[in-house]
Amino acid sequence: MPHINRASSSISPAYTGRVFNAPIPSLRLPDESMDPTAAYRFIHDELMLDGSSRLNLATFVTTWMDPEAEKLMAETFDKNMIDKDEYPATAAIEQRCVCMVADLFHAENLRADDPSSAIGVSTVGSSEAVMLGGLAMKWRWKERVGGEGKKGWKGRTPNLVMGSNVQVVWEKFCRYFEVEPRYLPMAEDRYVITPEQVLEHVDEDTIGVVGILGTTYTGELEPIAEICAALDTLAAGGGPDIPVHVDAASGGFVVPFLHPDIEWDFRLPRVASINVSGHKYGLTYPGIGFVVWRNADALPEDLVFRVNYLGGDMPTFTLNFSRPGNQVVGQYYNFLRMGRAGYGQVMSSLSATARWLADELDRSEHFEVISDGSAIPVVAFRLTGDFGYTVFDISAGLRTYGWQVPAYTMPEGAEDVSVLRIVVREGFSADLARSLKDDLIELLARLDKLQPRGGFDDLHHFAH
Repeated sequence: MPHINRASSSISPAYTGRVFNAPIPSLRLPDESMDPTAAYRFIHDELMLDGSSRLNLATFVTTWMDPEAEKLMAETFDKNMIDKDEYPATAAIEQRCVCMVADLFHAENLRADDPSSAIGVSTVGSSEAVMLGGLAMKWRWKERVGGEGKKGWKGRTPNLVMGSNVQVVWEKFCRYFEVEPRYLPMAEDRYVITPEQVLEHVDEDTIGVVGILGTTYTGELEPIAEICAALDTLAAGGGPDIPVHVDAASGGFVVPFLHPDIEWDFRLPRVASINVSGHKYGLTYPGIGFVVWRNADALPEDLVFRVNYLGGDMPTFTLNFSRPGNQVVGQYYNFLRMGRAGYGQVMSSLSATARWLADELDRSEHFEVISDGSAIPVVAFRLTGDFGYTVFDISAGLRTYGWQVPAYTMPEGAEDVSVLRIVVREGFSADLARSLKDDLIELLARLDKLQPRGGFDDLHHFAH
């Protein structure tokens, strides 16, 4: 079989003379135009080499929506979200979504007759939302320590306290906006931060503490209420008064429905801002996210820009400017379509599937389950001992069945722990979960059998 060079300078057709029969350049613009059917076929066929998104259990990102939602989103690809005067209905839908998110998280001073009472914005995803939340914390710190004229912060280095388990966007924020990151290490039997760690690392130059509602590594909920209580005690004793930002990218649309009694949001007075991903358990195609603040005082006015060259005097606080309005429309469809009852039903169903899968893994006697899907529908697990193969071998073996299950090492403090993680999303049915379990058990049996003969290198003998 000839070697296929993916970096080739040309693309060869697959259909000889039926559609197109001449190679086209892949790294520069073609000299001539092409029939739309031929262009579609070229791209469609190459994309078949991607893995199936429905079998991708690594991603938190939504891979299925109602056909009606897809139709609405296709109808609004061409609307620029930033042009609020030109697309007032889309702008109104965006603000309604912000209000619904703010209400879900118990923000202050919300009024049913005033959309502007919710302080927040839609974003491309949680990465942009994190940047905006971090900038607001840095500006509030500058106001807090700046003194008269607000210039006293110069020469001081702001810092941000967070676990080593944070998503990489927090590292980006600190580097891009010159904030010292203070990472709190994990332990081999603990994968979230503790209030004691937080108190050891905060000081007058701490702009905030990040708590995660559904960590990327394991799906666990960090003890946000306990962290806030510790910081309350610190402030009451004359220590620094430090806000908390909750990174609810993964759990913000799960915990309010599965665990409504857990206090992690603006019911805790120390929580100043929250980000959430609509394209994760908000059940919308990427990319859509939100960041909301407790009230208007939590968002410094200096960060809000006003532009008038789009037809009106519009305030804006985003890192992106032009972007399509269809993601917001898709999110609004979900909010109307499902409501609180619908989200609750979906999350309960996903959690049940995740917990069933965790029970099956636990029964296999190969794995220790770290998170069982009860917090959010994420199952993380590790091998219980030395079987002669690793979780990385298992991940590679599952790919021969079509499954994409990531394996990785844990963050600082628990680097010696390697885990597998399964994200249960809408579209991953109980039937698919049973198929995954059956394939995994079969793979484990074959790996166990192969060990005396040479281990995982012989996996190709039984690959599908």
